[in-house]
Amino acid sequence: MSLASLLGTLSARLLRQFDPETAHILAITAMKTGLVPSLPVAPDPRLAVRLFDLAFPHPIGLAAGFDKNAEVVSTLLRQGFSYVEVGSITPRAQPGNPRPRVFRLPEYQAVINRFGFNGKGHAHALACLKKRAGQPGLVGVNVGANKDSADRTADYVAGIGVFAGVADYFTANISSPNTPGLRDLQARAALDDLIARCVEARDATIATVGRRVPLLVKIAPDVSEEGLDDIAEVTLKRGLDGLVISNTTLSRNGIGGPHAAETGGLSGQPLFERSTIVLAKMRQRLGPDLPIIGVGGIATADQAYEKLAAGANLLQIYTSFIYAGGNAVADICSGLSQRLDREGLSSITAVTNSAVARWADRPIPG
Repeated sequence: MSLASLLGTLSARLLRQFDPETAHILAITAMKTGLVPSLPVAPDPRLAVRLFDLAFPHPIGLAAGFDKNAEVVSTLLRQGFSYVEVGSITPRAQPGNPRPRVFRLPEYQAVINRFGFNGKGHAHALACLKKRAGQPGLVGVNVGANKDSADRTADYVAGIGVFAGVADYFTANISSPNTPGLRDLQARAALDDLIARCVEARDATIATVGRRVPLLVKIAPDVSEEGLDDIAEVTLKRGLDGLVISNTTLSRNGIGGPHAAETGGLSGQPLFERSTIVLAKMRQRLGPDLPIIGVGGIATADQAYEKLAAGANLLQIYTSFIYAGGNAVADICSGLSQRLDREGLSSITAVTNSAVARWADRPIPG
């Protein structure tokens, strides 16, 4: 193990000695110093993914929620991530929900959070992203809505206008369980209005930005079959560029212990099956080509492989990064390379959609 890898492991263990939110603040603070060691991923051209007009060196990105204010993007990219999604970013700064609002469930390699879109707002994040203009690495901007907004869709539209010049792609997060009523935007009529207005706002930036910034929507895993039908229909009708599947779950199926009853979204290992089934069912509805970013419970190379096989083109991790530290990315990528060797495949893109039916035939867990 290299010194940098050892430091990555030790720092993750050290941070777990603090309460989860304090640990997160300490991690961001350390990254701001520029002293956090790089943990590069060994290059393997077979892991490269070309999606939209973007070239990803491998499929593993960081999900939104870690770098809420776009303050440590460059450091995170040096941790080996292929891309980093910042946010969710709301137009105005807001404190989020009262603390404590994040809880570790180590026996399940899981986390429950109810942050509630805490952040410093558009202006702060935009200033941070402008500072890294010209630097390498891909950055997605996850836009959200203020809790007290009278027109939440207008907040998403505003985010697209503000960040179009610095975003490699957009994600509209309408699936956080921690802002009351936000998931109502997944209903057919509300979703149709949101996507139509967001696409119009994005298209209005093309002449200025010089490209059509891809627009994705992040959905919840707690969706019925009928809800998936509605989302798929609107997605295809409105020409959305892709989906992120999925956010955290409200389900506590199979979860016990002192924090199981805490309100908020559950992430980590218990989410893997549910999120992967929902992904595969959505892939069946959308057809083989619309891009999907798969999120939820990925901690190992085999889980990453399965998420791709269920229909994902790219992947994101978060909770496994908390538990394993910076080594998580390199370990998953190394394992994917070994899996390609065993399967005799020349490219990771050959894995996508290879087991959609196997996953989609399963019922969504209760």
